[in-house]
Formats: sequence, structure tokens, C-alpha cells
Amino acid sequence: MTGRRYHRSGGNALVEFTLAGIPLIFVLVSIFQISIGMWLYHSLAFAVSEGTRYTIVHGINCAQNGNNYCVTVSKIGAVINGAAPGLDPNQMTVTLTPYSGSATTDTLANLMTGSTYSTTTWPPSGANAIGEPVTISVLYPFNSVVSMFWPGTKPIGPLGRIYMPATSTDLIQF
Repeated sequence: MTGRRYHRSGGNALVEFTLAGIPLIFVLVSIFQISIGMWLYHSLAFAVSEGTRYTIVHGINCAQNGNNYCVTVSKIGAVINGAAPGLDPNQMTVTLTPYSGSATTDTLANLMTGSTYSTTTWPPSGANAIGEPVTISVLYPFNSVVSMFWPGTKPIGPLGRIYMPATSTDLIQF
């Protein structure tokens, strides 16, 4: 009689795993993916903040009296790259927006290595006075399998890709 009873209840473990195990696995994967997303956002915000801090201390007086510490676009790119370890500079889109004039938008890799960017002073003349705001923004793709299940999220591009933004604005100090 015990053999029959054991044989009849043999599928209980499979049903219990289906009801409890699969949602538990989904929760664990979600926790890891959200943790990676939080690290990514924190890294982007820190890198943009460092780039902005570097920029605001090299304003209008950078070339006076023989000084040669003006900021170029490639130097800002190098500071952002140095503050964002582990992030691919080819996928990071950076926008440098001065108080007046046009914004510069390109990938971080191009900003660091482009020949025109190595000689382009930023913020440009006329937008580099003390007290004027400068803004640096970054977009970085975050590929997540879990994002397709997040309510209200519409992935842009391939399935599961969302773009993490980070922006920093500060006033030129000197």
C-alpha cells in the first residue's frame, strides 16, 4: 500500500517547484539585474559629475597671463572616462551644453580621440564667463532581460535595451 501511495504522489515535487521555484528564480534574476542597473546609473552620475567639476574650474581666465590650463573637449572626455571604469566609451553618448551656443554630442571614444576635439576649447568663448552654467549629459544603454517585464517601460532599440541618462549642471567658478 505504501508503494502505491508513493507512486501516486510522485508529481508533487514538480508542481511545488513550478509554483514556488520559478517565481523565486525570477526574483533572484531581477535583484541581480536591478543591482547592475543601479551600479550603472551611479557610475554614470559620478562620471558626469566629475567631468562637470573639472570643467567649471577652467573658465574665462584659463589662458591669461601665460596660463595653459584651458579645458579641451578631449580632456573632459578623458576625465569622464577615468571616472567610469568598466563602461564602454564606444557606447556612451556624451552631450556638452554651454550656456550659449551649440551643444557638442558624440560618443565618449570619439570625444577623447577625435583630432578636432583635442584642440577645441570648451566651454567656448562667450559661454565661459564666471557664473555661467555648463551642462554635461550622458546616455548609456542598459541591456536587461528583465526590463521587458517592467510595467510602463518601453525598450528603445533591441528587446530589453533601455538607456540610462545622467546629467550634471554647475556654474563656472573661475
